[in-house]
Amino acid sequence: MLNKKLHYLSAEEVVSHIQSGQRVFLHGSAATPVALVNALINRTDLENVELVSISTYGIDLNKDILEGRFYINSLFVSESTRVAINSDRGDYIPVFLSEIPKLFTKNILPLDVALLHVSPPDKHGFCSLGTSVDVARAAMQSANLVIAQVNPNMPRMHGDAFIPAWMIDYAVWVEDPLPEVSYAKDFNDVYDRIGKNVAELVEDAATLQLGIGTLPDAVLKNLGHLKDLGLHTEMFSDGVIPLIENGIINNSRKNIIKDYCVTGFVLGTKKLYDFIDDNPLIKGLDISYVNNPNVISRNPKVTAINSAIEIDLTGQVCSDSIGAYQYSGIGGQMDFMRGAALSEGGKPIIAIPSTTKKGESRIVTYLKKGAGVVTTRGHIHWVVTEYGKVNLYGLNMEQRGKALISIAHPDHREQLSKEFTTRFNL
Repeated sequence: MLNKKLHYLSAEEVVSHIQSGQRVFLHGSAATPVALVNALINRTDLENVELVSISTYGIDLNKDILEGRFYINSLFVSESTRVAINSDRGDYIPVFLSEIPKLFTKNILPLDVALLHVSPPDKHGFCSLGTSVDVARAAMQSANLVIAQVNPNMPRMHGDAFIPAWMIDYAVWVEDPLPEVSYAKDFNDVYDRIGKNVAELVEDAATLQLGIGTLPDAVLKNLGHLKDLGLHTEMFSDGVIPLIENGIINNSRKNIIKDYCVTGFVLGTKKLYDFIDDNPLIKGLDISYVNNPNVISRNPKVTAINSAIEIDLTGQVCSDSIGAYQYSGIGGQMDFMRGAALSEGGKPIIAIPSTTKKGESRIVTYLKKGAGVVTTRGHIHWVVTEYGKVNLYGLNMEQRGKALISIAHPDHREQLSKEFTTRFNL
């Protein structure tokens, strides 16, 4: 069975096995099975097919023509689903990233079909889930039917990524490039200053968790003076490569999976995908393990760097919505904020520009009506903007308000101070 030869059919043939009323999982991020998804949504004979995923790239599930045929029930919202999620054609399931696999394996969200994107089988008959192990492994193990897009451009991630070809029921061969993401174009002086402020909090032998985007890369650019850093993160992008190549990230001081970089998925450019390909230093593991706060906390000096949409003066952090408009999701922020807080010498950090692109303050007296709280004021520790950094842990409400106003944009401090006085009856 391990040496099963995959028989390749067309994308149209393999998705013909999906039926109306079924729940279908979509592999995510750079591993989004674009050919399979496009073949599926082009079917006009289907009704009420539920699509479940985290972030997806290279596809568009927001089209009005999908109404009645496909319902988007998302576990994390990205650009490819945002319009649908905020309409009657979709919805969002609030859940910690670490707990998504349990939704599948415990049949809380039973899956009929899993659409995957994998590397070709090796000589032993194993494919790799490639850039995204995260929740995909649990989805594959739970689904009644597994359909895979097999692509020689998909890197072979080590760790939990390997799956035997015999678990794949139907396969289609593609040779498409993976979706790429680069945030270098968005880098500016604000992000540079935030990166430097955050970097001042990072110590030698710290274990890092960073997300994707301009801000994490800005932090990584400023860590070249440190030594013996570790990497245990839900995801990473291109910014870690120089630190690994220069030996700054060497994982020698970690307690959990020492000497290896641990991640749930990667998303970046082809340079990153080439870097992780068959690289034994990089272990892609099931997100229920990677993001387990009890696992995270066992590493030393866990420095978790996350961002937000807005923070109120008591320390409530909204990271997933703009008011009632669902913009992203809970993701792994709380998994790592809590894990870092429990780590010896750990530092949970929320880092944000002080204002939006429109000049509105991200530090606010009250969160917008309908806003979701991802990190509670009981979990908040460090907050960093381009104007400084403050630690809210152990501070009372009045002290927190004053601290946050001190790192708000100068143009907004006077108004925030007035509203602060009113809110706290000072």
